[in-house]
Amino acid sequence: QVQLVESGGGLVKPGGSLTLSCAASGILVSGYNMNWYRQAPGKQRELVATITRAGTTDYSDFVKGRFTISRDNAENTVYLQMNSLKPEDTAVYYCNAHFSVVPTNYWGQGTQVTVSS
Repeated sequence: QVQLVESGGGLVKPGGSLTLSCAASGILVSGYNMNWYRQAPGKQRELVATITRAGTTDYSDFVKGRFTISRDNAENTVYLQMNSLKPEDTAVYYCNAHFSVVPTNYWGQGTQVTVSS
């Protein structure tokens, strides 16, 4: 059974930092394209960052230069380091594992990030 468990969310002031974790079981994060998405109230879920099976990374324009996605194969965990947080970063953040050869998607339950003074 595949599980993706996010943690690390919380309340932070503008300009602050948080690191989200996505611990996987039932799959190897190194075998999937791992993504972080977010969904703010009343908005569609949007892609934030990707780390591919090869280890390359990509970011949506609205987080470039502020967020960093990384992967620890030994811990089977993906991270999202978020710096210089803004109120508009407030959302539920979801971890996603995507395998394109045999189309497969797994999702975590999400973790709330609130940026407010």
